[in-house]
Amino acid sequence: MLTRSLLLVMAVATGLTVGGNYVNQPLLDAIAADLGVSQGRAAALVTLSQVSYGLGLLLVVPLGDLLERRRLLTVLAVLAAAGHAVCAVAPTYAVLAVGTAVAGLFSVAAQVLVPFAAELAEPGREGRAVGTVMSGLLVGALLARSVSGALAEVAGWHAPYVLVAAGLLVLALVLHRRLPRSVPQAVGGYGATLASGARLVRELPRLRTRALLGGLGFAGVSVLFATSTFVLAGPRFGFSELQIGLVGLAGVAGALVAQLAGRMADAGRGQLATGLGAGGLVATWGVLYLSASPWLTSVAVFVLGFLLADAFLQAVHVSNQNVVYPLRPQARSRLNSVYMTTYFAGGALGSAVGSAAWSAGGWPAVVAVGAGFGVLVVAVWLVDLRLERRTGALSPVAAGSR
Repeated sequence: MLTRSLLLVMAVATGLTVGGNYVNQPLLDAIAADLGVSQGRAAALVTLSQVSYGLGLLLVVPLGDLLERRRLLTVLAVLAAAGHAVCAVAPTYAVLAVGTAVAGLFSVAAQVLVPFAAELAEPGREGRAVGTVMSGLLVGALLARSVSGALAEVAGWHAPYVLVAAGLLVLALVLHRRLPRSVPQAVGGYGATLASGARLVRELPRLRTRALLGGLGFAGVSVLFATSTFVLAGPRFGFSELQIGLVGLAGVAGALVAQLAGRMADAGRGQLATGLGAGGLVATWGVLYLSASPWLTSVAVFVLGFLLADAFLQAVHVSNQNVVYPLRPQARSRLNSVYMTTYFAGGALGSAVGSAAWSAGGWPAVVAVGAGFGVLVVAVWLVDLRLERRTGALSPVAAGSR
């Protein structure tokens, strides 16, 4: 039974585990200066954390169907803490990169928790449960950026990693005490569990379209995440690490939209939420371009664009999850592995392309690339819409359950 207090614990847990992957974003300029590396190489840490997180989604998350989840989640939290501890004492870029990779790999505990919440929820309230846990994830990511920037301003860029490592150790204890024991759903060994993910991709066309929607959407927003620090720290705005971190708080709207998208999915309007999010991801880049254009330099407009990017991405993301999980209820962790692996592969692609665009053409090139990803999201959504109509489904959730 998913009580309100347990749901809150799961939401906080997802926020802390995933938030650790975002502490480096407002620190990139300071890391580059302190360790004597270029801004592009510092930005590669964002890509590295996403690539390692993607590997965890592919190789670790399916264990949620194979192993008892409470024990698995406890171990993952401890291992993620170890990665952040390495970052906290890193004297060189190479050591920092190793710690970043380890932390990213095992922070996928969040993606074991999300389908677990859907499984524990009462029938008809799965969307709200997913939306609540995702809100926790988003708030955690936002606070990680903001607190990281503020703490680095006072104690240096190593300090945020110390805080995250300590928090994850406390979290491991809380999860061990509060989570119910689960019964593994997968039959066979680790290899068979991984192989079944590929079979799910072949058998479920809406898993393919929804995974691609998520991956492309996150790619576009990751273009912004990977380059916003350089825009804000540059001569046009001249922001400090603290100010850059505070800008990230604008994304709190994404947490509110995650809740709304979950409720819309429960009410059979998930496809509408997806469409609004897809269109909004294109329009947002127009706002972002104006915010730092030659004829208008406005922090308020940039913050608005940042807010809209997070909000529209969550409309797509949460509605995607509420389509994907009912496709095979007994394989939720494997479905989430496929979906989230694609999602974060898109994020890694977007970070890499965004960094390259910044180096090649500055902010106009970044805007063009980000808007291009948004157009692709709209195109895939139209394909998914036609696919849903061909199934004769009345709603995305109903379509997924068939």
